[in-house]
Amino acid sequence: MRNNILAVAIVAAAVAAPIAARAQTVGVAPGTSVIVEGAPGIAVESYPAFREYVIRERIPNHAIPGTVEVGTVLPEEGVTFYDVPRSFAATPYRYTIVNGETVLVEPHTRRVVEVIDDAE
Repeated sequence: MRNNILAVAIVAAAVAAPIAARAQTVGVAPGTSVIVEGAPGIAVESYPAFREYVIRERIPNHAIPGTVEVGTVLPEEGVTFYDVPRSFAATPYRYTIVNGETVLVEPHTRRVVEVIDDAE
């Protein structure tokens, strides 16, 4: 009986270990942000179609001081983020227009992760 309990405990631990490893979180200092490498964005070949979509949706342009580039953190107030349609990408990011540029933004940190340029 004791061997059966030990065997069950070992099997349960072996099954639970990968799940527990995935569930662990990484601490990030307040005020910092993390861009997940390889997180899905919008494919470059879809930029022109996505820009056309944004124009059709009449998304307002938000003006902020300075240039907008990857890594720019957008203000907490005054900038609205919109869901990216699944037809373009299944992504955790949102989009908006800032200083005339369509950008993908990580919504929790408000950090620009991709600038959509249809000239490419």
